[in-house]
Amino acid sequence: MATVKPEAGESSPFDVMAPDRQSAPVVFASPHSGTGYPPRFVNESPLDLLSLRRSEDSFVDELFAAAAGNGMPLLRALFPRAYIDPNREPFELDPDMFEDALPAYANTRSSRVAAGLGTIARIVSSGQEIYPGRLRFSDAAERINGLYRPYHRALRDLLDRTRKAFGCYLLVDCHSMPSVGGPNDPDAGRRRPDVVLGDCFGASCDDAVLAMLDEALTRQGLVVTRNRPFAGGFTTRHYGRPREGLHAIQIELNRGLYMDEALIRPAEGMHALTAKLTAVIEALAAIDPTVLRVK
Repeated sequence: MATVKPEAGESSPFDVMAPDRQSAPVVFASPHSGTGYPPRFVNESPLDLLSLRRSEDSFVDELFAAAAGNGMPLLRALFPRAYIDPNREPFELDPDMFEDALPAYANTRSSRVAAGLGTIARIVSSGQEIYPGRLRFSDAAERINGLYRPYHRALRDLLDRTRKAFGCYLLVDCHSMPSVGGPNDPDAGRRRPDVVLGDCFGASCDDAVLAMLDEALTRQGLVVTRNRPFAGGFTTRHYGRPREGLHAIQIELNRGLYMDEALIRPAEGMHALTAKLTAVIEALAAIDPTVLRVK
């Protein structure tokens, strides 16, 4: 197993935990587990680092780390979601956050922007404001060009290589969710299931493929639901084209299973959940590529 590192003198916004040889048509991605907070960003925010970290899918990359040892790559963003979110369109931006006018191609009216959670988020997941004042569009463009675009180029490269080798692919986009729905969520105040699988209500993945992952998780004693409250984000919509044999599933893990949500620390359940997910990863490693290919 190897980790792809930047060239000497350069930094990278991502790394790839890559197998010596890819043996299954599956790619894992963890877009929200990055912890590389720019010091200036932290220093200028009215929030402390712990508050900023509440937007992370903390430790998700660790939970899925067995992928590479089972013949499948895992792409990890190293930058934090509170700084820029790669599970959005590249220019999904709130015009009220900026001093200057946004370009006409920016998507300023999406539901994510309205909620304060665009490509450059206005708030952390707890609803607190990230910035003391307005940004300039050049700030957003720098993050998009320096972090967002390289991450998606790396993901596209992994998927293209997988498709070339196997004639198909399954992208598993790995996330976590608060254990209880927040005040602005449709499931406000209710304990969430262990796992939510999202396939954009059938648009990003064939149902038989989704059912296979559902069964593998359920076999580990995990309670699984589909598409509610999370049906999938930009990544699943953009890369999932099941009629072409290209499948994408978003997986959301209940943070209460494995971490102290207040202190953002691994909890007693971390080892047990890692073992269960490793068994699921092993099941995906044995997937027959013909199941994914166009029928």
